[in-house]
Amino acid sequence: MGYDIGWIIPRLRNPGRLWYCASSITVAVVGLFSKIIIEFLNKTTVYNRETLAAAVRRPRGQPLLTVSNHHSCFDDPGLWGVLDVRSLTSRSRMRWSLAAHDICFTNALHSCFFALGKCVPVVRGAGVHQPAMDFCVERLARGEWVHIFPEGRVNVNKEHIRFKWGVGRLVAECPAPPLIVPVWHEGLDAVLPNQEPYLLKFRKHVFLNVGEPIQIHQLLDKLRRANASEEETRAAITDTIQRELLRLRDATHALIRRAAPKRAADLLAPPPPRQDPEPEL
Repeated sequence: MGYDIGWIIPRLRNPGRLWYCASSITVAVVGLFSKIIIEFLNKTTVYNRETLAAAVRRPRGQPLLTVSNHHSCFDDPGLWGVLDVRSLTSRSRMRWSLAAHDICFTNALHSCFFALGKCVPVVRGAGVHQPAMDFCVERLARGEWVHIFPEGRVNVNKEHIRFKWGVGRLVAECPAPPLIVPVWHEGLDAVLPNQEPYLLKFRKHVFLNVGEPIQIHQLLDKLRRANASEEETRAAITDTIQRELLRLRDATHALIRRAAPKRAADLLAPPPPRQDPEPEL
């Protein structure tokens, strides 16, 4: 039997003063650490940075959902190292992120650290109706920021993976349509490789492209008029988000080939297949 994570989400719902203070410190320290790694010890090229900054500084009460590809265990928090210091060190502004319970929440110490860092334990294979998803729907309803990797695991081989329907549920059940911002990145798997000994690397080149917000209102109206079922609604929303994120992938690859043609061949080529199976994160 694995570590019991049943206490985590109740604690996240009712943090208490001491927990809130510890969480604020954890968020700030991890955010600043990520910024040092991404912007000072490695080189990061960001396209459309202002869109992400504007989304994080959105009007109070507007829900924000960010979606991205998942190539490395450092994708989150590494992605957010490009934000300004004020946002990185603000617990109220920073994201909630779904994290695999069997990777990040395997003992009391790890569980406390990730929970304090606003990570929510999701159980792979438990479906879209599980406590972690319920919690994230609640956060969006309160106008907070939730980040999700729709592939559902670290895509080590950078293959095509159908997005999980959880992202569709987050959008469908949010009382007000969230601001959906796609992000595509390349190079974070060089900063933290997916092979042992899992040590951070330096002087690598990371590319991050922030897409324009995905327009979902018309699709939601169409689904309501058609009296679509919950499953049909989740599937349609998920397909739309996947299509837009893959378009952003293609645009990002084109930008990288123009900006760094010598680097692009290695950066964009999938790694050779491994003999041992990769864990799903």
